[in-house]
Amino acid sequence: MALFGSAAAALESPWYRDTRAAGVVHEIVLVSGVVALGAGAEIAGRRSGALRGRRAVASAGADRRKGGGAAGRTRDGCTDPRTAAGRSGLRAGLGTVVITAVGTWIALGGTTLARTGRDMADRLEAGELSGARELLPSLCGRDPEVLDADGLARAAVESIAENTSDATVAPLVWGAIAGVPGVLGYRAINTLDAMIGYRNERYRNFGWAAARVDDLANLLPARVSGALTVALAPLVGGRPGDAWRAWRRDAGAHPSPNAGVAEATMAGALGVALGGRTEYRHGIEMRPVLGSGRTPQVHDLRRAVRLSNGVQLAAAVAAAAYALGRRRSVRAELPE
Repeated sequence: MALFGSAAAALESPWYRDTRAAGVVHEIVLVSGVVALGAGAEIAGRRSGALRGRRAVASAGADRRKGGGAAGRTRDGCTDPRTAAGRSGLRAGLGTVVITAVGTWIALGGTTLARTGRDMADRLEAGELSGARELLPSLCGRDPEVLDADGLARAAVESIAENTSDATVAPLVWGAIAGVPGVLGYRAINTLDAMIGYRNERYRNFGWAAARVDDLANLLPARVSGALTVALAPLVGGRPGDAWRAWRRDAGAHPSPNAGVAEATMAGALGVALGGRTEYRHGIEMRPVLGSGRTPQVHDLRRAVRLSNGVQLAAAVAAAAYALGRRRSVRAELPE
């Protein structure tokens, strides 16, 4: 996706106009291009599996004419072409799964997220505020120089909550729904939002489409992430009821329809309060308070990382089960 980001940045200059229409064109061209590449990779994988299948069936037919004997053969001892076809279909399906897995791996940011969170907790516990401040920009856009240890912990917890949803759960959801094109298309949408989806003077119009499309693409994943956070709250000593109440009571007050769900459920699960005075390099924003607990501390950051890992694992298992079940359903509907 670094290559995509470079391409998007290179095209922004000649395509930039201070209009929503220009931003819409920018979004459509770049995202559709990535989706097309993903579709091409998936089709290539399926064709490769189908070719192996035809070769297997042809080989089985030849073997049947010659005769033989082993499991998976007909009564006369020959390889059953139907068995060969079934095996080849399985291989083709596995090929598609592998391609989807590679595409998802390209898109995911969960491993880096957890590692950065743990490293920040280590530095905060050691009293190395300068080291922790150096790590914060890799998680969010806050101004680290004005934050103390608790402020750094809060910023990191909020970022882990939001990025668990949009960096890991969302690619898994879209991979399960739409395969490689879904994974890469989502990642392109998310990258464009991070690049131009701002409400400042330059991007208020040009970045409007990027921000709105990203909101739409994250509506379902954010709620999947929120539901998993509620269910897995006991992993960090929390109560599902508290996480659910924070979601219902506080999420809607957040300026983002998706980040509010992720942060509110995380706050409820950890028993802390997130939001409030938030200092960015461009100025101060007063965010709504999410949750009704205490101010997050360093040990809460470690709990957030642990809960994030649990949510990611549960999402991966659920996405794989959904994709496998859907594939089996489609195959069952095909004519014999």
